Amino acid sequence: MGAALRNFQSAYKLLHKTLLSTLLAVFCLFGLAAKAHDLSPAIVDLEITEDRIDIRIIGSIEPMILGYDLSERIEIGDGPEDGPYRDLRAQPEAVFLEELKKAWPDMTADMTLLVNGEELDLELGEVITIDPGDLELPREAAINATARFDGPNPIVRFGWDMRLGYMVLRQVGAGDEGFGGILPLGDLSPQLTRGASDVSALETFVNYIIVGFDHIVPKGLDHILFVLGLFFFSLNFRPLLWQVTTFTVAHTITLALASLQIVNLPASIVEPLIALSIVYVAIENIFGDGKTHARRLVIIFFFGLLHGLGFASVLSDFGLNPAQFISGLIGFNIGVEFGQLAVIAVAFLAVGLWFGPKPWYKSYIANPASLLIAAVGAYWTIERVFL
Repeated sequence: MGAALRNFQSAYKLLHKTLLSTLLAVFCLFGLAAKAHDLSPAIVDLEITEDRIDIRIIGSIEPMILGYDLSERIEIGDGPEDGPYRDLRAQPEAVFLEELKKAWPDMTADMTLLVNGEELDLELGEVITIDPGDLELPREAAINATARFDGPNPIVRFGWDMRLGYMVLRQVGAGDEGFGGILPLGDLSPQLTRGASDVSALETFVNYIIVGFDHIVPKGLDHILFVLGLFFFSLNFRPLLWQVTTFTVAHTITLALASLQIVNLPASIVEPLIALSIVYVAIENIFGDGKTHARRLVIIFFFGLLHGLGFASVLSDFGLNPAQFISGLIGFNIGVEFGQLAVIAVAFLAVGLWFGPKPWYKSYIANPASLLIAAVGAYWTIERVFL
């Protein structure tokens, strides 16, 4: 009885210290958190009618107006070079529209619209803005533009310079045969007509491998931290293999179900739970014995289902072409797996290979790293629920 009481007291003291350290780290993160927002790919809807091409560009437009190079950036708003962005973001809609009109010739100089091999100019039309009110959030805008052409059978290609970032192109008015998908940086679309596009299933497969990998590295920081939480549980190959396999099977299931619109949960529920999953696996690393128990695998499976819903929200933004749904879905999932394996490989080469054999690895490397991961996850949970 006395030994059990002492074990309980020791566990309580460790838990108490861990929670205090976590709360301290969370409060520090609140004070140091960058006021930036993620840069999502712009959505471009393109429709071919009898005598014109109608294009609508939807996204955060201020960085394009200011000529920022978006090819390598994943967020904007807090850097010392982002002063012009913050200034323009603080301006009312009238000023934003005036700046857009001034910048439109430079913006379209980075865009390419080909109709039967001839490059056409895009004429700026109606612009609709949605201001969320909070200056820390992006102002979304929908830019409508038109180009007219002559000829009965237009073959259209559209794209823009990599400086304008990623683009999700969706062909409107062509039914299930129309093109839909993300374009590689700087690439033109495949040939588009009023009917089917000429993009192959193999091209879709390869493109979505890139999209899936990119969603993990570098853009999926929450997924990266979750995978690192799995990594710091144990350096033994078998526990890591069981965890990663369980996570992969689970997120594959919900990714497919959500992409088929069989299962759907709002991001306001999914995103905080994903952040909580990071907290859980990281805290359990501190108390765990490095052996895979059925309970942990069941919980990881549940968390994998949540992460799969998060992955599916990315695909819904990109708009998978129904005619090539399977190839795009499989490619995206393979890209996600490559991204996860890349994270584990880098972590092993940076930490496990050098410090793993040391008897103090768990106390001085794995536990502090897990505590930091838990602190970040706790901050994200609070941010996604209350901020």
